[in-house]
Amino acid sequence: MFEKLCSLIAEQFGVEPDSVTADTLFVEDLGADSVDLVDLEMALEDEFGMEEMNSVDGIQTVGDLYRYIQEHASL
Repeated sequence: MFEKLCSLIAEQFGVEPDSVTADTLFVEDLGADSVDLVDLEMALEDEFGMEEMNSVDGIQTVGDLYRYIQEHASL
């Protein structure tokens, strides 16, 4: 599932999947802004069968997001 997440993030931000790691920071490393994050959220909801994402304020890295998905996805 982590590889799928990295591929999705790479596609959304136009980077190579191998460059996305658990320590990748959304804002600092990927240059994400609020619109990018909303687009990513919608893609994640579709890909992982998630309801609307809540309490994502503490998510700064791909690893943070991965843990959130593990707890909230209906896989």
